[in-house]
Amino acid sequence: MWQLKSCFGFDSFFPTDVRRFGDGGIFIGNLRRPIEEVMPKLEKKLSDAAGREVVLWFMEENTNDIRKQVCMVQPKAEIDLQFESTKLSTPLGYVSAVALCVATFGTIALMSGFFLKPGATWDDYLADVVPLFGGFISILGVSEIATRVTAARHGVKLSPSFLVPSNWTGCLGVMNNYESLLPNKKALFDIPVARTASAYLTSLVLTVSAFVADGSFNGGDNALYIRPQFFYNNPLLSFIQFVIGPYTDDLGNVLPYAVEGVGVPVDPLAFAGLLGMVVTSLNLLPCGRLEGGRIAQAMFGRGTATLLSFATSLLLGIGGLSGSVLCLAWGLFATFFRGGEEMPAKDEITPLGDDRFAWGCVLGLICFLTLFPNSGGTFSSSFFSAPYFRGDL
Repeated sequence: MWQLKSCFGFDSFFPTDVRRFGDGGIFIGNLRRPIEEVMPKLEKKLSDAAGREVVLWFMEENTNDIRKQVCMVQPKAEIDLQFESTKLSTPLGYVSAVALCVATFGTIALMSGFFLKPGATWDDYLADVVPLFGGFISILGVSEIATRVTAARHGVKLSPSFLVPSNWTGCLGVMNNYESLLPNKKALFDIPVARTASAYLTSLVLTVSAFVADGSFNGGDNALYIRPQFFYNNPLLSFIQFVIGPYTDDLGNVLPYAVEGVGVPVDPLAFAGLLGMVVTSLNLLPCGRLEGGRIAQAMFGRGTATLLSFATSLLLGIGGLSGSVLCLAWGLFATFFRGGEEMPAKDEITPLGDDRFAWGCVLGLICFLTLFPNSGGTFSSSFFSAPYFRGDL
């Protein structure tokens, strides 16, 4: 341990306290030079002194309201072993990813049939499913490319991506693990933001394009019929329906385009975009290792992210006990399959910066507006009754 301590100094990181931690150590002190200059030199000196490769983390520790800088040193072989034990880039992992992909495509096709008008033919089904299916694939494809490009730019290795099938929304998102160390908090922030922001933008482009192509908001020639509850269960989608509705015509008829007992006609491509926003927002919840949990960890630190994760799981559980099957299912999935926190980034001292923090706040606001429960409806009407499903006919 003292041999390792001798590698530190006034021109790199000056330690004032030393603690043994596993086969490495924790050195409490303060940086004397920029971290990008200190880390490679110090990592080499410590590896030479230890006789094997080591990995460094620079973090902050709060003790009695006093913030101290910490350098943690661990053998690289142990870290590689941890990643190897959870590695998903294996033949079985790729087979599982393909199987879930096929299952998700099936649930998207199945879900599309729930919104067809009664008496629809096979040709009607194809005319409705192809745009919705294509819209979903576009959102998933663009977000996946953006994620992979951003991860490569930061030098982070990703596992295969696993789609989450759902018979409620067709797909509940895409999951993957980090299979290498994150260089800094910016990487921890940028990778999930790349996925969610690109998914939001693609969803918005699809929705607007469909409305422009149709020349109206009544769904065009191949409209899907969506139950009105989809549009008023939260402020954002309620506002969208208020804009594109209208809710009443000059005679006072509520939702003039709607068919009583069937739903509101919406273009399949536009609905894919609206549904893409909802699915992206589910993944932006600050829980565990969901994309929102990763962003929260980068913005607020692991302690606050853990509290947010607990609160989110609790609220999802309450929503599930209140009757929402989706809240219950997603809460269980997020808590037990994506729970915990990411391994700390090697540099957790350098702040994210105001621009990234602002982006995080904007995404959090969109997530809140999209998912915030508003059972009474922002624009209440007697037209809205119990949720309608075609299976109830």
